[in-house]
Amino acid sequence: MYRSLSGTPRDVALLIARVVLVVVMVAHAWQKLAQGLSDTAVVFSKFGIPLAIAAAAFTIVVEFVASAAILLGLKMTVPASFLVFVMAGAIFFVHGQNGIFVANKGWELVGVIIVGTLALMSSGPGRFSLDHVLETARERRMAQTMVIRQPITV
Repeated sequence: MYRSLSGTPRDVALLIARVVLVVVMVAHAWQKLAQGLSDTAVVFSKFGIPLAIAAAAFTIVVEFVASAAILLGLKMTVPASFLVFVMAGAIFFVHGQNGIFVANKGWELVGVIIVGTLALMSSGPGRFSLDHVLETARERRMAQTMVIRQPITV
């Protein structure tokens, strides 16, 4: 019988997955930012991406914000959803017609980013995350404020 990871091994695997995904995404966001917004927009325009300047700015912001949320494991579902949207756009406008392999400018890397992001969204960030720290603190506060009422017997 197959059993998935649990406990600390699961949390370590999720942390590693988050860190690796973020390294890749920050590298791509930084590349666009270093190239400059207007030059990135020119490239986007050549690929037929509508509203290229807005799309370039949106993409850079999403890649950085989603990366921060994923790395920290903090309320990452919404920013990660935007990242999936941006990567789906990359497949549709840029990589989809080039086959699978990155060597041919195909969609394999973008596809792996989408799947990795979806996996993290469905599993949650794990114990080594700000979400876990905040939830644990919230549970402690609630436990301290709860009053257990027991009937008085005479």
